[in-house]
Amino acid sequence: MCINVFDSCAPNISILKQPCCNINNPFFNGFTPITKPKNNFLTSKKPISSLTASAIITDQEKAAKTFDFNAYVLEKASCVNKALDDAVSTRSPLKIHEAMRYSLLAGGKRVRPMLCIAACEAVGGLQSDAMPAACAVEMIHTMSLIHDDLPCMDNDDLRRGKPTNHKVFGEDVAVLAGDSLLAFAFEFIATATNDILAGRVPVAVGELAKAIGTEGLVGGQVVDLNHTGDNANVGLDTLEFIHIHKTAALLEASVVLGAILGGGDNDQVEKLRIFARKIGLLFQVVDDILDVTKSSEELGKTAGKDLAVDKMTYPKLLGLEEAKKFSMKLNKEAKEQLAPFNRDKVAPLVALADYIAYREN
Repeated sequence: MCINVFDSCAPNISILKQPCCNINNPFFNGFTPITKPKNNFLTSKKPISSLTASAIITDQEKAAKTFDFNAYVLEKASCVNKALDDAVSTRSPLKIHEAMRYSLLAGGKRVRPMLCIAACEAVGGLQSDAMPAACAVEMIHTMSLIHDDLPCMDNDDLRRGKPTNHKVFGEDVAVLAGDSLLAFAFEFIATATNDILAGRVPVAVGELAKAIGTEGLVGGQVVDLNHTGDNANVGLDTLEFIHIHKTAALLEASVVLGAILGGGDNDQVEKLRIFARKIGLLFQVVDDILDVTKSSEELGKTAGKDLAVDKMTYPKLLGLEEAKKFSMKLNKEAKEQLAPFNRDKVAPLVALADYIAYREN
């Protein structure tokens, strides 16, 4: 069994507005899913003063220091890897399943499934409640990597320290492997999620679908492709749009799915959504920083590829030091959203946010 471990533990810039919505469903206590967009960004109904938030966050960080992050990572990654291995087994047609498994089980940090499980547990749910969703988001994340590496996209040869999927299986099979992972992700979350209050699974599926469509990952990727080379000179708003959709949307969905399936109420889901959106953008800012400060060997993927195609990045737009300051600002703002929660229950989320902020690859 493959056990995945993290390699290490842990400007006034606005977050792009993105619509959220309401549902008339007695099971959700007013939780807002994704089917009827509003024209306003989700904000906390009861803002926490900076003094109060600071005091609570200090307590959270104290709890995080006593929390054994390495043990948590070992346990959760082992469970996720086993669940993925069981879900996508080697079967006929053999070649397509080998291609799916090649990328899905190639390692990786498993940040998204861990966030899904941690959010579920933060609102009082069980790991088993979130595991199908955790696997589904990792399948979709892997699909996005397979397709992102294709010659028609980023044309990359290295991913997670190994040759990319199309280098091993060919472009045709790589496309189909990504498509199959995407389709199976929805089948898996719909059929393998058990003992959840009626109505929550469809809402979770809707969240996931929106996160990867034109209002999420695909939309961000299209805008990203349109702003390279001669069109790379974009401003902060466009850069935020790209990465909130291309990167943050799936991270946000991971957390929101966990909160929904764990039984979270409206306020809990709202705060965890904002937390996730900020750490999703944080993930991309740090990715951009690492792309210009680390080698391909250290990253396990091709370093400097954004510069090679003259793509706009946070270090390029803000400068390296300001990009680092922005990452710290996002980390702080994200953790402030966790202030109302039990500090022991959100210790994994605090630790995961710090891991994203301080990671080395």
